[in-house]
This record gives sequence, C-alpha cells and structure tokens, in this order.
Amino acid sequence: MSSPQHPHASANNLQTGARVALFGMLVNLIFAAAKILGGWLGHAYVLIADGIESALDIVGSFVIWSGLKFAARPPDETHPYGHGKAEPIAAVIVAIGVLVAALGLAVQSVREIWTPHHGPAAFTLGILIVVIVVKEILFRYVNRIGHHIESTAVRTDAWHHRGDALTSAAAFVGISLALIGGSRWQSADDWAALFVCAVIGANGIRLLRPALYEIMDTAPRGLIVNSVRNAAAAVPGVIEVEKCLIRKMGLDFYVDLHVGVDGSISVHEGHEIAHQVKRAIQQSDSRIADVLVHIEPAAR
Repeated sequence: MSSPQHPHASANNLQTGARVALFGMLVNLIFAAAKILGGWLGHAYVLIADGIESALDIVGSFVIWSGLKFAARPPDETHPYGHGKAEPIAAVIVAIGVLVAALGLAVQSVREIWTPHHGPAAFTLGILIVVIVVKEILFRYVNRIGHHIESTAVRTDAWHHRGDALTSAAAFVGISLALIGGSRWQSADDWAALFVCAVIGANGIRLLRPALYEIMDTAPRGLIVNSVRNAAAAVPGVIEVEKCLIRKMGLDFYVDLHVGVDGSISVHEGHEIAHQVKRAIQQSDSRIADVLVHIEPAAR
C-alpha cells in the first residue's frame, strides 16, 4: 500500500543547503582573489596554487547550489519520486573536479620546484592566517548543517572548506621555511604546494565514494533500518516483518516492507493494518517520504 503522491518534506532542508552553498561560494570568491593576487605579488606559488584551489571551490559550490536547488523541486509526472538524485550527482561532479584540479596543480608544482624564482614575501603569511581561521570555522558550521539535513552534497561542500584550511596551513609552513631558510629553502613553498595537491586529491577520493554509493542505491547504514522494523512490528495485527528495503533519494528515504498478518482476516482489515504500518513508520522518522507495505499471510 502506498499513496501516489507525498509531500516533499525535505524541501526546506534542501533550500537551507542551497543557501549555505551560496554563502560558501561568496567566501571562496573573496579568498581566491586574495590568494592569487597575494601569491603573484609575494612570489609564492603555493599561495597561487591554493588560490586556484579556492577558485575551483567556487565552481564546486555553484554545482552544489544548483544540484540542491534542482533536488528541491517537488515530484512530477516524469519524476514521481522527486528530483533528489540531483543532490549526489552534484557531489560526484564536484569530487571529480577536485581530483582533476589536484592532478593539474601537482604537475605545475613539480615544474616550479625545478624553476629558479624569487623567495616568497612575508606578508603572504598574514593572508594564510586569516584563511585558516575563517575556513575552519566555516567547515564546522557547514558540516553541522550537512549532518543535520542528511545531505551528501552539503557535507562535500563542508570538507572543501576543511581541505582549504589544511592546504593553507601547508602553504603557511612552506612559506615560513622558505623565509627562515633563505636561498637554500626557496623551493620549500613549492614542495608545500605538492603536499597541498596530495591533500586535495585525498579529499576528492573521500568525497566521491559516499556520493557514488547513494547514486547506486546502496542500503543505508545506521539505526534507520531497526527503527523502521520496530515501528512496523509494534502495530497491532502485525505478526512478523520480513523484507525491509530502504533507499535514499536526495534527503528522503523510501521504504519497501513486507508484513506478515493473520491469513484469515479480510482484505479490508489487511488494508487498514497497512495504513497503520505506514503511518507508524513515517511518524518514527520525518526523513521517510513514502512507505510501500506488502501484506502477506504470516507463516504458521
């Protein structure tokens, strides 16, 4: 038993995620410009590389924002389950972009190591300190929202901010070594840039996996399965709960359940039990958008 239409209960959460992504995009725009300009004036390639990474984050945040806005659309005739898949698809696009950026920056970092150039300027450290503090605060804020609304895309965007803080910290160390060590350590910031690329690449891989799992309808982990089973089993008339299949669609969950009842009851009574099971499951977890209940005679 399942109703053909259901309210898109996660629309507000998706809109919240979109606003967070938009805010992150504006912050990245400011920092990208500051890093690239500071790195160019201060002869610090690691800061330029970090700025390019922030510029790519702008694109990533825009993709996340667009994906969340699209995912917030209500179900229609062509998408009866809603548009929630746009959310993990956006996360995949961003993660792949991160991996490509890491590879490109790594190639350029190696070239810079073997190319003579001026040592970095001291003022570039001030830029990095501001970036590290702001980005870490932003990571904690966005990550908390991502976990609260169960959004893979928003959590992906949050880890972009954490990655930016880590790469800026690596840049800070590299530039500091170059300043302290003099001409013998002028390439320290370039080695730091190479480390930055490794961190970016690792983040890209870590972000790609959960998004791919969600697109492939991997069974959700955690307490939700037990919660659904317990809610169904507590309904009067339910003798046993057999199959319990759950998949995630954007920020919503869809449940397919087989419930065993007394085989001698009427169709009307079985139908009423199915209604009660669906109601109990949806009341147990607001993230559950719809429940399909199959009534079967319980094994004797």
